[in-house]
Amino acid sequence: MAQGTGSINSDYKDWEWSADAGERARLLQSPSVEMVPKSGESQGNSLGATSVLGAVFIVVNAALGAGLLNFPAAFSMAGGVAAGIALQLCMLIFIIGGLVILAYCSQASNERTYQEVVWAVCGKVPGVLCEVAIAVYTFGTCIAFLIIIGDQEDKIIAALVTEPEEAGSSHWYTDRKFTISITAFLLILPLSIPKEIGFQKYASSLSVIGTWYVTAVIIIKYIWPDKVLTPVEIPTSPSTWTAVFNAMPTICFGFQCHVSSVPVFNSMKQPEVKTWGAVVTAAMVIALFVYTGTGVCGFLTFGAGVEQDILLSYPSNDIPVALARAFIILCVLTSYPILHFCGRAVLEGLWLRYTGVTLEEDVVRERRRRLLQTISWFLLTLLLALFIPDIGKVITVIGGLAACFIFVFPGLCLIQAKLSEIQETRAISWWALVSYGVFMVTLGAFIFGQTTANAIFVDLTA
Repeated sequence: MAQGTGSINSDYKDWEWSADAGERARLLQSPSVEMVPKSGESQGNSLGATSVLGAVFIVVNAALGAGLLNFPAAFSMAGGVAAGIALQLCMLIFIIGGLVILAYCSQASNERTYQEVVWAVCGKVPGVLCEVAIAVYTFGTCIAFLIIIGDQEDKIIAALVTEPEEAGSSHWYTDRKFTISITAFLLILPLSIPKEIGFQKYASSLSVIGTWYVTAVIIIKYIWPDKVLTPVEIPTSPSTWTAVFNAMPTICFGFQCHVSSVPVFNSMKQPEVKTWGAVVTAAMVIALFVYTGTGVCGFLTFGAGVEQDILLSYPSNDIPVALARAFIILCVLTSYPILHFCGRAVLEGLWLRYTGVTLEEDVVRERRRRLLQTISWFLLTLLLALFIPDIGKVITVIGGLAACFIFVFPGLCLIQAKLSEIQETRAISWWALVSYGVFMVTLGAFIFGQTTANAIFVDLTA
């Protein structure tokens, strides 16, 4: 896409609440990305240090995560292997397109984070909606992480106690609510309080290794199955044509790396849209193979009886699977503080903008407010995780929000960017790109509406 001759919302009067808030909250920056500070004097020659291969790794890192545990169930909801793969391939076209659009708009607007791009390109109202969506999405993802911890700890404890798994355990220290709470208070809360999260970059690399290990275990268990694993009915087509849409939230949640993609793009040695297109295509193809391998093999192993969390379908005493559970726990333990930091930064930016307080005036009260925000966020997510044990319900809600980051906001940015171009005549390519943006917004709004309605009227009322 050629950069237009017109500027994109260059008039900051629409959203000049506080420049300090934007500088303070470099939101959703990957811990593996080292960014050059934005300044008017250095914009022309400030290049990042991330190579093309490094950018591919970081994008794959951002995309892969605990969401892969739900892909076998997504294949079951979609109606089988063929439907699941076809749905992924169709959505992947728009997923990659959204990542390229964000890079194009970041370059055109000279902004370095997702929400700042939306602010600069689309204006105040979409910018605020984007920040609120990020806060809600990160909040819901933190709830999902705590539920995953409880699911995996239940299986690990069941393998360690002497009572049979079917009989359960009456010990108070094996109770799910206690194990989640003690893990959260001892490990997650201390990691969530610091002001910066740069120390998390090495732990994040370990979580990526753990994700690949989980995929390898699921594939190996399908190729060389245990005798006790007998799949039930394996559907080959969706029960209804609308059933395939139930898999969309999981796919959106799994591939959503768009919010952290803008800082990655700007951290590259040569931040060019064409190069970035190759980076995200390679990264998404890698993620596609991982998610497809997990989804196909996990689904074919257990059929329609697969759990929402694939690891819950395996016996508790399976040692390789137990190690996979430990890796997943490590993954979410290191990911929760990062997601919390992102959500907290959004709330901080909104607070500073609406109150009109400058960064210098607010330094004294920052630590107290950060502690209050962290403890409130932590306790609310923990409370909800204790009483919403089904991760599928949470994934449905946050998967719909992920569709907004993948489709709606990039689509709006593309439309506004093209409309802002000063041209005497509209070429066919211009109309094609605007139409593409309109279709992305429509598709994202449909997924968000369908999944949210399903969550309210089906899951949450069940």
